[in-house]
Amino acid sequence: RMERAACRSAPWRFVARRVVLPWALQGVRPAGRVLEIGAGSGAMAAELLTKFADVTVCATDFDEAMVATAKRRLAQFDGRVECRQADATALPFEDNSFDIVLSWIMLHHTLRWEDSLQEAVRVLRPGGRLVAYDLLGDPAVPFMRRTDHDGHRYIHFDELRAVLGDLPLEAVDIRRGKGGIVVRFNAVATG
Repeated sequence: RMERAACRSAPWRFVARRVVLPWALQGVRPAGRVLEIGAGSGAMAAELLTKFADVTVCATDFDEAMVATAKRRLAQFDGRVECRQADATALPFEDNSFDIVLSWIMLHHTLRWEDSLQEAVRVLRPGGRLVAYDLLGDPAVPFMRRTDHDGHRYIHFDELRAVLGDLPLEAVDIRRGKGGIVVRFNAVATG
């Protein structure tokens, strides 16, 4: 409940627009068909659609309540957006369906986040880009282990590097964020 409330709040929308989206995109300019996995309330998708007029977005989330909230928030972008319930570990899309796949602070909500990354790469067209950021659970961030609970599995930097290295990706760029609490990464699908 707390996460839902935070994702729906006006302060989060402001932070998403002004700080998080530019930082999360890592200099990548989205174009074409975009999949956002774990879109929550649609705050980041709304900012993306506002900033980049040449994208269409499929915003997905596992939680039906969040999908309903995103549909309401994104209704103004009719024709450029679709909101769907989807399990990140078994995406309901054909191979090579998207030009870019985005994941913003969602992976740690998935016990099998490796499967989510594999699915993200599967639905990317060759040359498409995976762009994401998430929370780290490395020893450098001990408070994360205290908040770990059912339904969450925090990412460890070396584990993420190994998983991305095993996927059909090139130009993999993985960076810890300030303070070592988050990790940003992006890569290009080789097909």
